[in-house]
Amino acid sequence: MDIQYAPKFIRQFNKLDKHLQAEVYEKIEVFKSGQNTESLRIHKLNGKLKNELGFWVNFRIRIRYVKKPDGGYWFLRVGDHNIYD
Repeated sequence: MDIQYAPKFIRQFNKLDKHLQAEVYEKIEVFKSGQNTESLRIHKLNGKLKNELGFWVNFRIRIRYVKKPDGGYWFLRVGDHNIYD
């Protein structure tokens, strides 16, 4: 599975503490495997983000992404609910 990371995603990821970074890695691996994805709570976003999707890392942290035409994924943002602003 091809996943590319936006520069903003990388900056936000680097600002997370090491424990949260480990959780993000773990959830990305679940996403890549395609197994047990219901635990990620993948959902379409609304409003100005209607062409994007999101999933849960934990109760507080989310990942925003889009599916590329070639079948890969572009991870846009990672963080708390401020990533939806």
